[in-house]
Formats: sequence, structure tokens, C-alpha cells
Amino acid sequence: MDDFGSWSVLTTNFLIVLYLALGGAIFPVILHLAGANRWRRQVGFLSGTCTALFPIAFVLLIILLANGEMTFPWLKYANETGAHLGGWHNYRFLVAREVIGFLIVAGMSVAAIRCQYLAEAQPEQHRPARFNTLAVLMPFAYVIYGTMVAWDFEMTLQPGWHSASYGAYQFQSAFHGFLGFFAMMLYFLDRSDRLTRHFEPKIFNYMAQFILAMSIMWVYFYYTQYLVMWYGRLPNDMERYWRMMEEGYLLIGMVFLLLKFVIPFCVFLFKRNRHNPFTIMLIGFSVILGTWIERYVWISGSVASDLYHIPLSNTFDLAVTVVVIGLSWLAVAWALMNWWLIRHEA
Repeated sequence: MDDFGSWSVLTTNFLIVLYLALGGAIFPVILHLAGANRWRRQVGFLSGTCTALFPIAFVLLIILLANGEMTFPWLKYANETGAHLGGWHNYRFLVAREVIGFLIVAGMSVAAIRCQYLAEAQPEQHRPARFNTLAVLMPFAYVIYGTMVAWDFEMTLQPGWHSASYGAYQFQSAFHGFLGFFAMMLYFLDRSDRLTRHFEPKIFNYMAQFILAMSIMWVYFYYTQYLVMWYGRLPNDMERYWRMMEEGYLLIGMVFLLLKFVIPFCVFLFKRNRHNPFTIMLIGFSVILGTWIERYVWISGSVASDLYHIPLSNTFDLAVTVVVIGLSWLAVAWALMNWWLIRHEA
């Protein structure tokens, strides 16, 4: 348990990589369902290259599940005391649902991106019906799977603590983080010598507006949970908030609030900033960094306060994070290169 703070870094990295991969698939689906197909055709497959992160996310998932007592504090307590784990906390059931759910959603995500590409590149041979079907199913899969992940890897880490809106809060926050990452990705691709002129400059303005909208929605979900528990006088549920706010996590908690809401909201209130690619890239970095810190606070802050751990403050934290970032960069770069070669040959 003393190492839970450091192990939380690994769990945090898993969730970030997982939702970048999921976001890469669900983003073009959302645009398609919203009728924004002109926008989707320009950036949809670029977004889809993030699905190359699924193998990395799966390896991290297996590591976390194989070391269950380090990932889930309640499991170590149950094993030491002989407490019965039933229902949702049955560990075999947890491992099975997480692995099966991952494989189903990852398979649907990759299939959706592939069908999107084939429907656009070879419309005579591949009609868009299959992509349309997957586009209808993907939001349901995203919500159900995202809720399960939120409960297993964050909400239930503190036994007895629950929130009716936690699933929606977590996967919406993760999608917000993906938008920040993708805004950065588009900025650097736009300045690449090999991937220029594949999307219109106004796409940056669309991304800025999308990030602004998701920032407002995120802060609504974030405070909804707190207000319900505080006004409802639910001391057992408020315990987690008090611990995170008063005993070590207040500072970094304020940091992710600043990075995910205050800065994006204040900057994007001004129209000129929503048309400046460099500014949008910086806000994107603010959002994805804030999402990483937010995930860490909820995970690490689920245990006793005397185990408080400053993230990235030791060799294990830094090594794991650098390796994950490096492998993720290589995976996305590989997918982008293959996408460019396909477009170039076409």
C-alpha cells in the first residue's frame, strides 16, 4: 500500500492512453452523427490513427490486472482479512469484464475507422452502410464501457463510496482530454512538411469551440457530484472530497481545475483566440495535462491521507511515464506515416 501513489501513476497512464485510443474512434463518429461530414472527412482518419494506441493500453491493462492488489486497495484488504468479495467486486468477474469489454470496444473502434476510410476511398466497392451501423452502435459501447472503467479503476477504489454521475463525469472528462491532445496533434501536423494542406485552417476554430463546450460540460459534471453530497449531508461520501482537498491534494486539485476549465474558458471567450492555431495548441496541452493530473488525484486520493504521494516525484513514476509516452508517440507516428503513404499513393 505504501507504493500505491507510484502505482497510481501507471493506472493513470493506462486510462489516458486508453481514452486517447477510444477518443480517436468516437470523435469522427460524433461528427458523422452530428452531420458534420465535411469536417469529418478532413480529420476523421487523422483522429483514427490514435487507435494505434490500443495495443499499448492492453499491455498496461494486463499489468494492472495481474498485480491486482497493487491496483485495487480493497482487494489486498480482502485477501489479508479473508473478507468475501461478491457481486461487482468479485475479482475474476472484474478481470473478465475488463478484458472482454476492452477487446469488444477496441475491435469496434478499429472497424469503424477502417469502414470510414474504405467508404471514402472506394465508394463503389464499399458502401457507407457498415460505417453508419457502427456509428450508431459506438456511442452506446463508449458509454457502457467507459462507465465500467470509471467504476472499476476510480470510483470503487474507496469501498462504499459511490456517485450516480461518476461514470459520465469520468468518460466525458477523458474525451475532453482527447480533444486537447488532438488539437495539439493537428497543430504539429499542420506545420509538417509532409502532412500539410489535408484540412482547412477553420478546423482549428471548430476544435476551439468544441474544447470550450466540453470545458463547460466538464466543470458541470465535476461540481454536480460535490454539490449533491454536500447539500445532501452525506458525510461518508464527502470523506473522499475532504481528504483530497484538505490533506495533500488541494494544490494539485486546484491545478487541474485551472488547466481544464479556468484557462480554456477565459482564453476562448475571446474570438481571436479561437482562430489562433498556436493558442489553441497551448490550450490543448493545458487540457490534456489537467486530465492526467485529475485522473491521478481521483486514483491516488482514494486511500489514506498518510500515503499521499506527489506524482512524478521518483524514478518509478518518471520511468513509467516516459516509457508510455515514448511508445505512444512511436505508435501514433507509425499510424500517421502509413496514413500519409496511403494518401500519397492514392
